Amino acid sequence: MSRVANKPVIVPNGISISIKPDQVEVKGPKGTLTTSLIEQVKLEQKGAELILNYDVADRVANMHAGTIRANIASMIDGVSKGFEKKLTLVGVGYRAKAQGNSLNLTLGFSHPIDHVLPKGVTVETPSQTEIILKGSDKSILGQVAADIRNYRPPEPYKGKGVRYANEVIKIKETKKK
Repeated sequence: MSRVANKPVIVPNGISISIKPDQVEVKGPKGTLTTSLIEQVKLEQKGAELILNYDVADRVANMHAGTIRANIASMIDGVSKGFEKKLTLVGVGYRAKAQGNSLNLTLGFSHPIDHVLPKGVTVETPSQTEIILKGSDKSILGQVAADIRNYRPPEPYKGKGVRYANEVIKIKETKKK
């Protein structure tokens, strides 16, 4: 039995929710997000709370209920406050520059990399080695951050590469003679 799905989702003021049998749409000051529902899980709104109704004995409903509740809670947070991911560049000559809806990266390759950002994701570069991604959809924001990190993941000997701001890289000891 899912314990996450039993907890109701609190809807703050300024957020409107439209519930259809197969999807939920959340509107707020930062945008609009939608997610799909399965037919075994029903969602109902009582005042400022969203409650999931599902049959505990149904294995499929039990598997999906907690995930659906967590996704809806993330959507509400995203359209009200928004999400942010920070990346840092570690390495000599590694630079980043925001240009409109794309990010220009110099990561030690023979050519610069232009990463085009999807709709709903914005980028800031407060310094040449810092990247701040902002958006309302948590999954798209995480995927964009992972795509940027995959251009040059941190290597284990010197720690050079693109890393998340709070990521700790274990540095390996070099070979001794």
